[in-house]
Amino acid sequence: MMTNSGKRFMSEINVTPLVDVMLVLLIIFMVTAPMMMQGVEVNLPQTKAQSMKTKEDPLILTVDRKGEIFLEEHAMKLEELGPKIQTIFKYRRDKEVILRADKDIPYGFVIKVMAEVKRAGVTKLGMVTEPLD
Repeated sequence: MMTNSGKRFMSEINVTPLVDVMLVLLIIFMVTAPMMMQGVEVNLPQTKAQSMKTKEDPLILTVDRKGEIFLEEHAMKLEELGPKIQTIFKYRRDKEVILRADKDIPYGFVIKVMAEVKRAGVTKLGMVTEPLD
């Protein structure tokens, strides 16, 4: 096809706008993905401590301000905790649990939760804290 001035029409697809749109979408998803993660809100105590090195993904146990216990994101009672942990760790070699307890929870309740975890056969129990400012 020729125009009146003798120039040909461009028959190739311009991919530059497509790449620009894809990069913008990628950036939007990278920014919003961490905000979409949901969990149990816990006000952790602040300490100076080193981080714990783990080989496998440890099981996360959370005790919130109201004294509710969450294994990962599933709510449960203190009596159900031991048997559930035993079932989960039945075929795992490294039995690691990380405890996230709200700083306003009574000390005695946290100790009861820790005792139940140890009774279930867990060999490593770590506690999550926030670093001091």
